[in-house]
Amino acid sequence: MNAVTETNSITEMQVPLIFTDSAAGKVKQLIEEEDNNELKLRVFVSGGGCSGFKYGFTFDELVNEDDTVIEKNGVKLLIDPMSFQYLAGAEIDYQESPEGAQFVIKNPGAASTCGCGSSFSA
Repeated sequence: MNAVTETNSITEMQVPLIFTDSAAGKVKQLIEEEDNNELKLRVFVSGGGCSGFKYGFTFDELVNEDDTVIEKNGVKLLIDPMSFQYLAGAEIDYQESPEGAQFVIKNPGAASTCGCGSSFSA
């Protein structure tokens, strides 16, 4: 397991991606609603979508040996090694608007994205 603790220090360059306060807060709320403190948010990349790859989110109780773990505000984010190579440098955020609320991934490593916001090409 690769453990990374996100800090607010701009000089701390070990953080491979950004897990925003908004996203961590929403995950914490969802975990509390499920009444299961063992849950962690797993972010993954899989084949599919209109641009070749798509992002996915699921809750998981298990941390695999090769997962990267990012902890923020008491919430753990899990990323498997294959997905990590596509997510390095990305920002995982939670945004609310009049149209709805959703987790959003801003990925500077994506060559292109589609209008749905959940699909990209590498």
